[in-house]
Order: sequence, then structure tokens, then C-alpha cells
Amino acid sequence: MAKIFPSTLLISFAIFFFSTYIKAETPVFSRNLSPSSLGLKREKLSHLHFYFHDILSGPKPNAVRVAQAAMTNTSSTSFGAVSVIDDALTMLPDNSSKVVGRAQGIYASASQSEFGLLMVLNFAFIEGEYNGSTLSVLGRNTILSTVRELPIVGGSGVFRFARGYAHAKTYTFDTKTGDAVVEYNVYALHY
Repeated sequence: MAKIFPSTLLISFAIFFFSTYIKAETPVFSRNLSPSSLGLKREKLSHLHFYFHDILSGPKPNAVRVAQAAMTNTSSTSFGAVSVIDDALTMLPDNSSKVVGRAQGIYASASQSEFGLLMVLNFAFIEGEYNGSTLSVLGRNTILSTVRELPIVGGSGVFRFARGYAHAKTYTFDTKTGDAVVEYNVYALHY
């Protein structure tokens, strides 16, 4: 035979149940944090200067075309060509100069009217205080312009929360092979 709880016991149980339910942590999608809670202190501005060696020729190229559209070979701008790169970044323009990092990513010919590349890459550094850190670039590079500006959209390691820009200036370009050395001046704000 079922017993009926006294009303005070039922009310006490309801208060306990709902107070426990309300106190339970509910998942949180986002929250605001203080930068100092992640160990972030004062933001710095760093200037990096290096040379980017984009080598398409020879037995060990570091830029390789991996895709193209059916009309790429008849396009005056190579529209539709996509290349993967692992280019050396050096202190001086000579390819035997000290390597300070690699440019790793892709670039694609994205303009039908001029030589304009979409560049998606990381500058992965292996030297000094930046060893193991990266800067991420995502932007347009009109390679026949004297100086091009590319946005720095992020980074890792020393460059967490990075933002800034890179100025690219062609140092040498071989019209027969497509090999190029490009001087970079990078300005990055980071913590």
C-alpha cells in the first residue's frame, strides 16, 4: 500500500532538488578573460628582416605546382595554378646564407588580369628567441608591384595573438626558371 508523504517533507524535497539542480555547473560556450590570466603582459612590436627563396627549378625545388585548371596553360597570368612551398628564409639574399626559418604553405594564381597570388603560409622560425614560433600570412601578393603588403593574421609560440603586416620586395627573379628571392620586412605586434 502506498504511503503519502506529508506536505512538509515533499516541499523540503522539492527545495533540495531544485537548489541542487540550480547550483550544478552548466556548460559555458564563452567567457571573458583577463589577458594576464594567460600570462600575457605588455604587447611588443617586432621587426623581422629576411629573404624568401622560392625555387621552382633544379633537382630539389622547394615550390611545386600541385594543381591547375584546364585553362591555366593558356592564361597570361597562370590563373588557376596552385603551388605548395617549403621555402628557406635566410639572413642575406645569398642562398648559402644562414637559414632562420621556412615559409611553408600554398600560393595560387588568383587573378585573370595580373600576376596576383593568394598566399596562405606560415613563417616557421628556427633561430634565436623565435625558434619554434610561427607567423601566419593570408593575403594578396601582386608580384609585379615594387613592394607588396601582406597581412599577418596570427601566430604561435612567441607570436601568440600576433597581428601586423609584411612588406615583400622582389630581390631577384629569373624569367627562365621562375626562381625568385624576395626580401621581407615583417612588423608584428605580439605579447
